[in-house]
Amino acid sequence: MAKRENHYELAFEAYLREQRVAYVAVDEQRRSLVAQGSLKNLDYIVSPSDSVSLLVDIKGRQFPSGQKQKQYWRNWSTWDDLVSMAQWQERLGPGSLAMLVFAFEVVADRAPLEPHRLFEFRARRYAFLGVRVADYIQFSRQLSAKWQTVSMPTALFRQAAIPLDTLLESNHGEGRMCFTGGRRENREFN
Repeated sequence: MAKRENHYELAFEAYLREQRVAYVAVDEQRRSLVAQGSLKNLDYIVSPSDSVSLLVDIKGRQFPSGQKQKQYWRNWSTWDDLVSMAQWQERLGPGSLAMLVFAFEVVADRAPLEPHRLFEFRARRYAFLGVRVADYIQFSRQLSAKWQTVSMPTALFRQAAIPLDTLLESNHGEGRMCFTGGRRENREFN
């Protein structure tokens, strides 16, 4: 297996280790062959409890992004990532839940989570937020036809995004994990 070098993924692994959460890192460099073609491999299988395994694809982003004009809550994904993750969830059954985990590297004074929820790793600060793939697919909009990328509108993303520590301790009751479009307090913190 190839050694991981992506700092977002390394920070995510370090966080899981610190929280003593069982996980398996998947070799993401090869696609899995299936009868219909191939599937992009997920990044991690995370098992915080006996009830549900999280199928995780890490999306590393800076918070904020952009040099000239600061952009907050960048949350794009490729359509292939979403379709593959949904198919993995279907193949692995009801005990699994496909999630996009956005690993935001906080590079300024504002952060997507409260300061005590940020994770420091190798002199960088990270905020981990998860969104169910099913919710992301339902509410995403095309960003680029050429690159086949989509993103969720910021307001919906902020409502759907669940802090990783909440995901790991929630025991994954469906009511808690399901985004219903209702208001949820989620703002940037200074």
